[in-house]
Amino acid sequence: MCRHLAHVGPRPVTLASRVTEPPHSLLVQAYAPADMRGGGTVNADGFGVGWLAEDGAGHSYRQPVPMWTDASFLDLATAVRSTAFVAAVRSATVGMPVSVGACAPFRDGTRIFSHNGVVRGWPASLADLAAELDTETLMTLDAPTDSAVLWALVRRHLDAGKDPADAVVDVVTRALAAAPGSRLNLLLLIADERGEPTLVATAVDHALSYLVGDDGVTVASEPLDDDPGWTSVPDLSAVVVRGHDATPEVTPLT
Repeated sequence: MCRHLAHVGPRPVTLASRVTEPPHSLLVQAYAPADMRGGGTVNADGFGVGWLAEDGAGHSYRQPVPMWTDASFLDLATAVRSTAFVAAVRSATVGMPVSVGACAPFRDGTRIFSHNGVVRGWPASLADLAAELDTETLMTLDAPTDSAVLWALVRRHLDAGKDPADAVVDVVTRALAAAPGSRLNLLLLIADERGEPTLVATAVDHALSYLVGDDGVTVASEPLDDDPGWTSVPDLSAVVVRGHDATPEVTPLT
């Protein structure tokens, strides 16, 4: 079972401030997660980070290796600063590939996406939903994984002009109906034409918490430290943050 986080704030912070430096950072969660819910013991099958730069461009760094083995990334994380980013570590589902393309977060321009969980009954359970995608999209998926298909479905809604929160909630609810018992913690970070970010996160059969601080909002699979301000997100809920200075809105999926 993977782990992920996202951060949105009014001023740039280093990737390291969330990903590698806190006492229970994503780096620590990669080898010592507190809550895997039967999904494995470590997240050693890859990692990635996607961020929005000051000029509005999107960037990403992904590797199919444990985060703690990549000294270049550990150094990079202290230098890169951003007001909005997503990071993930991966524990691959049995039968799915360990490759760069299978590592979250997935990125398309300034749209960044991560999935923490598993779609039960894959691939048959998602076949009807995947049939809504055009052939070219299916042929150019980053990897033959449940996460990549979920990303393609979300992206299809975004391309059609759907609100980011509505796009994510629609895909989650329909995937859950098609594959009951799935774990569908999704993260979507997207910037509009003015560079204003929207962050959408879901909690479906797995842990999710958020913290509001002076430097912004952080959403994470597990709290990064012992700050009492961390708030647990109820199961079957969505968290939406619109803008650099916004307050998280938590609503039921149904």
